Amino acid sequence: MAVIPVELAGRSYEVRIARGLLDNLASECGELLRKDRVPIVTDVNVARHWREPVESALARADKEAVWHVVDPGEGAKSWQGLERLIDWLLEQGVERGDHVIALGGGVIGDLTGFACAVLKRGCGFIQLPTTLLAQVDSSVGGKTAINAGAGKNLIGAFHQPSLVLADLTTLDTLPDREMRAGYAEVIKYGVLGDSAFFDWLAGHGKSVLARESEALEHAVATSVAAKARIVAEDERETSGTRALLNLGHTFGHALEAETGFSDRLLHGEGVALGMVLAARYSARRNLISDSDADRVAGAIAAVGLPTEIRTLDLDCDGRKLADHMLHDKKMDGGTLPFILLRGIGDAFMARDVELADVAEFLDEQLG
Repeated sequence: MAVIPVELAGRSYEVRIARGLLDNLASECGELLRKDRVPIVTDVNVARHWREPVESALARADKEAVWHVVDPGEGAKSWQGLERLIDWLLEQGVERGDHVIALGGGVIGDLTGFACAVLKRGCGFIQLPTTLLAQVDSSVGGKTAINAGAGKNLIGAFHQPSLVLADLTTLDTLPDREMRAGYAEVIKYGVLGDSAFFDWLAGHGKSVLARESEALEHAVATSVAAKARIVAEDERETSGTRALLNLGHTFGHALEAETGFSDRLLHGEGVALGMVLAARYSARRNLISDSDADRVAGAIAAVGLPTEIRTLDLDCDGRKLADHMLHDKKMDGGTLPFILLRGIGDAFMARDVELADVAEFLDEQLG
C-alpha cells in the first residue's frame, strides 16, 4: 500500500492507494464512521458493481450502509441535484461530526463534497474514488462544485475530505475509454513538473492502462504525491502554484463547452487535447521546441487519446472557442492566465496571452 499525506495546517489527511481497500472499509475509516448507519452517495453505474461489496464490508463491522443513488453524468451536479442530496442527508440525521462517503468518480466527489461543505456549515466526507481520473486528481485537494448554465464547476467551495481510499480494484470494472481519459491526468503530472515521470510513462503507460498492479500503483501514487505537494503549498489557488494543475484545462474546457459537456468528449479527453494545444501554443510562442510539442502529442496519441481538434468535427471557429474561455474561473481583472510550457516538466503561468492570438491559433488547428 502507498500512503500519501496531504499536509494542510490543522487539516491533514491521508490518501491510501492499494487493491482491496473496500474489503476492509470500516477498519480503514476507523473512528470517522462513528455511527452504525453510514450515508453513501454514488451513481447507478458504480452501484451496479460496488454496492453489494461495500454493504457486505460494512455489515462485517455491524454497520449499515444507507444509499443516495443518482443518475450518472454531469447532470447530477445541478442545483436540483444538490437540493435533493442535502434534503436526504438531513433526513438521515447527518451531524457536523459525521462523515458522508462519496463512492464514485469526479461527479460524485464534487457533488458530495459541496453538499458536505454547506450542510450545517460543514460536515465531514470520505472520498472513495472509483475512476482513474478521480483517484489521481479530483478526489485530492478539496475542490468541490456543481455546474451552472454559464459553465462547469462555477458554484463551489474548498472543502477537504478527511480520508481518501483509492482502491485500485475498482478500476477493473472501469470502461477502457474512461481509463484512458483518466490517464490524461497522469500524463499531466509528468508534463507539468516531472520529466522523469513523463519518460517512465513512455515505457510503462500500456501497463498502467492494462491495470497491472505494480505499474498502476506507482502511477497513481506518483500523481497523488505531485498533487499533494502543490495543494500543500497553495491550497486555495492564491499564489499561482496550484494553477499549474490546470495545464490543458483552459483549452480542454472550451472544447467540452462546445461539445455540450457530453460523452462526445470526456473531461480527460478534453484535458489530453488541451495539453497538446498548450504545448503547440507554447511552441508557437517559441517557449519550447516543436520537437517537445511533438513528444507531448506523441505520448498522448500513443494511448489512443485525441490530439487533433479537427477530429471532433466542430461547427465553430477559433473565436467561438476562445469566447468559451471568458467563463473560466481563473479570469482575474479581465485577463485569463494560461498554463504554458518552457519544457517537458516545466510548466508556468503566462499572464500576457491575448485571446485574439489564441483564437487565431485555434483557427490554424481547426483548418
